[in-house]
Amino acid sequence: MIEIKDKTLRGYTFIDLFAGMGGFRLALESFGAKCVYSSEWDRHAQQTYRINFGDMPDGDITQVDEKDIPVHDILCAGFPCQAFSISGKQKGFDDSRGTLFFDVARIVKEKRPSVVFLENVKNFAAHDNGNTLEIVKNTFIELEYSFDSAVLSSLNYGIPQKRERIYMVCFSKDLKIGTFSFPEPFELNRYLEDFLLPNDEVKSLIVERDDLVLNDKASVTRNSRSTIRVGTVGKGGQGERIYSPKGIAVTLSAYGGGVFSKTGGYLIDGKTRKLHPRECARLMGFPDSYKLHPSDNQAYKQLGNSVVVDVLQLIAKQIAEVLNCCN
Repeated sequence: MIEIKDKTLRGYTFIDLFAGMGGFRLALESFGAKCVYSSEWDRHAQQTYRINFGDMPDGDITQVDEKDIPVHDILCAGFPCQAFSISGKQKGFDDSRGTLFFDVARIVKEKRPSVVFLENVKNFAAHDNGNTLEIVKNTFIELEYSFDSAVLSSLNYGIPQKRERIYMVCFSKDLKIGTFSFPEPFELNRYLEDFLLPNDEVKSLIVERDDLVLNDKASVTRNSRSTIRVGTVGKGGQGERIYSPKGIAVTLSAYGGGVFSKTGGYLIDGKTRKLHPRECARLMGFPDSYKLHPSDNQAYKQLGNSVVVDVLQLIAKQIAEVLNCCN
């Protein structure tokens, strides 16, 4: 998480939909914005959210009346990717019905926030040959908002994890905003080994296997923006691959099998292990002061589903600059 000194969103309010662990909330609050409503259906994620922010998110957003949601300036949502029906010819608000994105759209239609800030998986941009993204774009145009989107990798914004996501930013046409500029990438100067805990805190994660095979890259120096595979266990399938901490981390996942499931395996000081939940949190931009779920399984799942806080902060900085220029 980036330390923000200028609270350029102070005085602005936001809501946090499909809130998960609250990555959007951390990012927006770091600029001084105030959260006035949150929603998250998963009870374990609700628990994590509550112990960190002091309030319990509403449950299933599909059951919430949009009229009951507080007025807000910015709507944030990392909504799940779902298939959209494109059998109709509208390709706008009507075609989004039946998906969770429709719940975002109906709230926007009712509350008219100044900004809508969305995140989704990279493949959302190409889903159904681009038709899904086109429906989202046309929905916002129909609601009289601008629409800008970009696929950004956390590698280009200081986080050594290969995690690409699509980000969408929409401004109310009342603001008369031109094209929105996403943050410029910068050189990566940190590697996975810079995010690790001391060895004595991760002894329980060490894996000793007779079928562990290392290759000649085990002593590689840190000079890469890529994952550096140095070995395998078993058949070398997903969750059975071992990497060097001198490169970047594989994409954290909420699911998957294998002895190194969800984080990948790493050869660290001569020992192979998966990553600790706290190390995963660091790779998602969550500060060490953030309290993780007491169940490691839930913590891994929540982090694998989460957003990279640093990237959100940099986009939020661009949003703040636009809003402050309008006022």
